[in-house]
Amino acid sequence: QLQLEESGGGLVQPGGSLRLSCAASGFTLEEYNIGWFRQAPGKEREGVACISKNGAEKYYGDTVRGRFTISKDNGKNTVYLQMNSTKPEDAGVYYCTADRWRLGLLIQYEHWGQGTQVTVSS
Repeated sequence: QLQLEESGGGLVQPGGSLRLSCAASGFTLEEYNIGWFRQAPGKEREGVACISKNGAEKYYGDTVRGRFTISKDNGKNTVYLQMNSTKPEDAGVYYCTADRWRLGLLIQYEHWGQGTQVTVSS
């Protein structure tokens, strides 16, 4: 059974850093493209970052480009989202997603995790 489990969320001060993890099980990261999405109360879901199954392609949303970095460790079957220079508008529930064939920030991924909450506040 394919599962995605996010962790690493919590409270971070504006300007601080946080690293989210997404542990995959039931499949390998070489088989699936992975995306991070977020949703804040009252806002539309937003694509944050994605990485291709071979790791060669990475894409970022305009609001996080230059501050967030997506990476993966195939040996640990885990994808990471390093969040630097955080802003209050980065707050929300962050979801890890997977799709065998598609890659992008404007698509509906096939599989979703339960999400992890990120709060940016002083």
